[in-house]
Amino acid sequence: MKQKMTKNLALSAMLIAVGLILPLFTGQIPQIGNMLLPMHIPVFLCGLICGWKYGLVVGFITPLLRSAVFGVPILFPNAIAMAFELMTYGGVIGLFYEKSRWKCIVSLYRCMIAAMLSGRLVWGIVQICLLGIGKNGFTFQAFMAGAFVNAVPGIILQFIVIPSLMLALNKTGLVSFHRHKHKKEMLWKKQ
Repeated sequence: MKQKMTKNLALSAMLIAVGLILPLFTGQIPQIGNMLLPMHIPVFLCGLICGWKYGLVVGFITPLLRSAVFGVPILFPNAIAMAFELMTYGGVIGLFYEKSRWKCIVSLYRCMIAAMLSGRLVWGIVQICLLGIGKNGFTFQAFMAGAFVNAVPGIILQFIVIPSLMLALNKTGLVSFHRHKHKKEMLWKKQ
């Protein structure tokens, strides 16, 4: 138990570091960085690999720490809203994946979609709490643009990178993950 906790703490620290550094590769062009969402990938991975509790903490800490160290994202309202958004991503994907019956690509995509929708909803709620609602505050158009329209390239990237990394990590023995087996194949193996 203690060894697993130590491993999860070390992996969480490493994923926070990746979350701090990864946006530097896209940060030279802020529009691209905002569209590719590089800080999200290590948070999703933390929830999947270490569990929902670690995913919550890593998701909350990473944008705030990045704001403190690099000055981006700007603390108010961006880093604060992102902290709650990423906290939700890490927690939801970790909890749902932990409860999944099969650890396969299909269940991974289900968990990712649930986490993405939950995180974006939380982001919108936090933005409303911070900025208010309406013409001088946070609008529905701003929510749709920030949560979905501008995020499409990042969502596509996450749908490609995260399952690929999980398959690679399965080969190392760090995670137990496999391709989804067709029902006929599973029935045939039971007989």
